[in-house]
Amino acid sequence: MRRAPLRPAPLRRAAAAVLGLALLAGCSAGGDEPGTPEDVVGQGYQSGDGSTTTWAAGDRTEPLVLAGTDYEGTAQDVTAWRGDVVVLNTWYAACPPCRAEAPDLVALAQDYADQGVHVLGINVRDAAGAAQAFQREFAIPYPSIADTDGAAVAALQGVVPVSAVPTTVVLDREGRVAARVLGLADGSTLRALVDELLAEGGAAGEPAPTGTGTAAP
Repeated sequence: MRRAPLRPAPLRRAAAAVLGLALLAGCSAGGDEPGTPEDVVGQGYQSGDGSTTTWAAGDRTEPLVLAGTDYEGTAQDVTAWRGDVVVLNTWYAACPPCRAEAPDLVALAQDYADQGVHVLGINVRDAAGAAQAFQREFAIPYPSIADTDGAAVAALQGVVPVSAVPTTVVLDREGRVAARVLGLADGSTLRALVDELLAEGGAAGEPAPTGTGTAAP
């Protein structure tokens, strides 16, 4: 499957601007949901209706390259987590569905930490003060990249559209996009996606680790 090249800096800013318009429109933008894995790259903007799309291992693109600096000034790079499952979540503090799903993401990060699952937020809008207040309010245990320049979003957009905020993207152990949830992510859905990827084993076909997370009631 051909992957679209990452956008140069001017287009990164354009991507961030488009997302900003989506936020003002109510945390999402409208469009048609893809029906096949070939739609991962180059499709139009999506509605944030909580719909979930998954891709079989043989249909996934090459590993995602995404990095940035979190609100504590620490560098974060998803390539350092190859071999583990990674959950990426776009958000901003005043977004109602972002606030609604925060407790589920917190619980996911805590319950799966021993299995090497990593959660990383991507915030395209907030200044540090607003973002850190959100993190304190919900006792967020995982970092979030400060992405006001749109670089992290541009890296994602080169593989899978993330027009709705929130959008949650789950990477397999090889760092490839395996699932996407547009809009508010249901906690039990996220856990099911993570469990499936944990069960796939490692990049070289290693057996899956023992034990799985417990789905929310």
